[in-house]
Amino acid sequence: MINAGVHFGHGVSRWNPKMAPFIFAKRGNIHIIDVKSTLKGLLIAKKLIVEVVSSGKDVVFVGTKRQAQKAVEAVAEKCGMHYVSQRWLGGMLTNFRTVRSRLQRLDQLEAMAEDGTLDSESKKQASRLKREMRKIRGNLQGVREMSRLPGIVIVVDAKKEYLALREAVKLDIATIGLLDTDSDPDTVDVAIPANDDSIRAIDLILNELADPVAIGKTMVSARQEQQPQRPRRVRAPRRPAMARTRADRPRTVTAVEQGAAAEPAAAPTPEPERAPAPATEVISPETQTEQEQKAE
Repeated sequence: MINAGVHFGHGVSRWNPKMAPFIFAKRGNIHIIDVKSTLKGLLIAKKLIVEVVSSGKDVVFVGTKRQAQKAVEAVAEKCGMHYVSQRWLGGMLTNFRTVRSRLQRLDQLEAMAEDGTLDSESKKQASRLKREMRKIRGNLQGVREMSRLPGIVIVVDAKKEYLALREAVKLDIATIGLLDTDSDPDTVDVAIPANDDSIRAIDLILNELADPVAIGKTMVSARQEQQPQRPRRVRAPRRPAMARTRADRPRTVTAVEQGAAAEPAAAPTPEPERAPAPATEVISPETQTEQEQKAE
């Protein structure tokens, strides 16, 4: 760390009083950072990164200052994570849906360039579309594969990357910051005091943070291999609808039948006894004639 110049801070006139616990001494007009505090911050940051990455979440490295751009890109590509090295667009986290729509636009423009559609446009229109494609690619190339919000944001120079930290805090995303003596340690969850203007110091710190990312990804892969695969459910083939007969179709139960099924069956009512019919007297023809004569 000493050889990389991690311990050199900013001038005394530019210091933030909140960084006093991390300052070892003052040499001339320059503050000297306590390397023990740097090492302690690195250990805490590594532990946090392993926990976050092993849970399946991603990491975003942010460093838009000139000294940090190449180191941020190299480390992020090394551990297979995302980065922002050119410019932090406002709403990159809080308005992530719009960022995804811009990436879809980039895919569309690149497809037009590949199949020759872009060249068939007018010279003015083709120039405008190519300029748009270069702009989107420059700003969002590092987060092109990021399909969801990250679990942790690592910034180089917390004072410069205050927009990224502000959005991460709003979304409750863990933050790790490489802080010089002019930064505010309260803006990050884990502070790593170090020289954020030295290319060698930035490269050293970021490479140290790349190792726990690889460890966390290895833990995720091992856990996925140990989990037994669920057996696939085999369903019986369904008969086609035309093959069903009339008897297979479900019978519709009417409301009357439902009510009859719900009520208990009543006892049969006995029929009343019928009176016997009166006997009819049979009269012979001779008797009938005599009765008629008497009546006359």
